[in-house]
Amino acid sequence: METMTQDEMKQQVAEAALAYVKPGTMIGVGTGSTANKFIDALASIKDQLLGTVASSEATAERLRGHGIPVLTLNEALQQVETLSVYIDGADEFDPGKNLTKGGGGALTREKIVAAASDAFVCIVDQSKQVAHLGAFPLPIEVIPMAQSLVEQAARAIGGQPRLREGFTTDNGNIILDVYGLTITEPRQLEDHLNTIPGVVTNGIFSHQGADTVLMATPTGVQTIQ
Repeated sequence: METMTQDEMKQQVAEAALAYVKPGTMIGVGTGSTANKFIDALASIKDQLLGTVASSEATAERLRGHGIPVLTLNEALQQVETLSVYIDGADEFDPGKNLTKGGGGALTREKIVAAASDAFVCIVDQSKQVAHLGAFPLPIEVIPMAQSLVEQAARAIGGQPRLREGFTTDNGNIILDVYGLTITEPRQLEDHLNTIPGVVTNGIFSHQGADTVLMATPTGVQTIQ
């Protein structure tokens, strides 16, 4: 049997996520290469959707390109109480379905849309599965004035912060990527970092962790509940 490429695995898991889209509902859609494949697959059932909420300008543009209706979250929540599901990828996930996200820089909007959804279905390939978070640098979205303050706080917990050069978030802020962390208590660290003045949010998704992880492997898609 031929081994599947990472691209083929992403395609497979993106299509598997369509089963979690309930007709006649609003859904949240994430950002990144796997989310892009989901958007392309979503076009096949776009007539069943009430609408979508995008976690980034890039995602909104791709959805509109397929003729899929896009609303702001505020517009959507005036029509429905919650989004039925949020579908997005991750940079890492651990056995507790805690995630690291933000490699694409959309972490704050992703966290907001996830919080507004009844369920979070995370679509990944098996390379994202880790024993504990931290191998992937942890992104923190920071108001520019607080850069040095947040860098000091990151060093105080044993991290090595680096400014993501030439990058501005959709919210007009900077991102510090923190290397060298071993994250054994993701929820506590998520809370701690979010108390630092000037931090908009960080890329640990523990409060907004995945309800279901769909993981592509060379032999098919595994569902982790």
